[in-house]
Amino acid sequence: MTSTTEERELSFTPAYQLAEMIRSKQLSPVELMEITLKRIKEINPKLNAYLTLAEEEAMKGVREAEKGINTGANLGLLHGIPVSIKDLVVTKGLRTTMGSLAYRDFIPDTEGTMVKRLKAAGAIIVGKTNAPEFGLACSTENKLGDPCRNPWNTERTSGGSSGGAAASVAAGISPLAQGSDGGGSTRIPACFCGVFGLKGSYGRVPKDVQSWGVSHVSCLDPITRCVKDAALMMNVLAGPDGLDYSCIRTAPPDFLKALDDGLRKLRIAWSPDMGYGVKVDPEVKSAVEAAVRVFADMGHEVEEAAPATGEPFDLWDVLVTTRFYLP
Repeated sequence: MTSTTEERELSFTPAYQLAEMIRSKQLSPVELMEITLKRIKEINPKLNAYLTLAEEEAMKGVREAEKGINTGANLGLLHGIPVSIKDLVVTKGLRTTMGSLAYRDFIPDTEGTMVKRLKAAGAIIVGKTNAPEFGLACSTENKLGDPCRNPWNTERTSGGSSGGAAASVAAGISPLAQGSDGGGSTRIPACFCGVFGLKGSYGRVPKDVQSWGVSHVSCLDPITRCVKDAALMMNVLAGPDGLDYSCIRTAPPDFLKALDDGLRKLRIAWSPDMGYGVKVDPEVKSAVEAAVRVFADMGHEVEEAAPATGEPFDLWDVLVTTRFYLP
């Protein structure tokens, strides 16, 4: 086992670097998982980022991953890398609560394409992250236990509904986490926890046919500590799937190659109030303005503008309530 200092360094090492270290035999996937599980046990009682820990399954998975390295097998992009799954997504043989007491003891006997793709790429599921009941809140609280707390300040919320996923990544528990977003559920906790959450184009990542929350308008997303890790994860998750009628039929781009090719000059529109006068905290507005200046200083074309969409809340209420309509 590495020293505590080395453990901490590995806990915050980007996934793409960890994957390279594993492939070159500089790092054992077993050692990495032991560090991850140790960190969960130390930190999760304070954060409540995980509702279910898959310790036995994870250790079995990394031992198999270790054998694959030693036998020279073809290694996937995420071979031996720990990943968490949001507890709104079913996982075969692993408790899936949907953040609800009604599903407290539910253990699915199947799982969807996204989870299968992660496993096929060599990722090892370490556990299921906390979420509000059916994902229907912007803070991660439910009746299964204590709320998920922000790792920067445990008196604050981690946001929601992917609050456990974002808190786990920010706290250096897992380098990769799966989130989902219908009305901000990846973007809000990523913002609150200071990590990178990407809501891709609708249908870019296939999802299961499920009835929870706002799954009909949501996307399955990566939550990571850096952009390159999100690109790595998207290269695994994205692509057509015949089981999801809403999935984009064409092949996705190579997200990693797009980063390697460099960032072309962009036209960026931004708005301090989304065009309909939403109230913004002065500190938040100041931080956003500072970020906008960074893009302008990089040479991108930045303009203050907003689409004339009006307030979205009436439309959102219709989209949500129709999901629960029973004739």
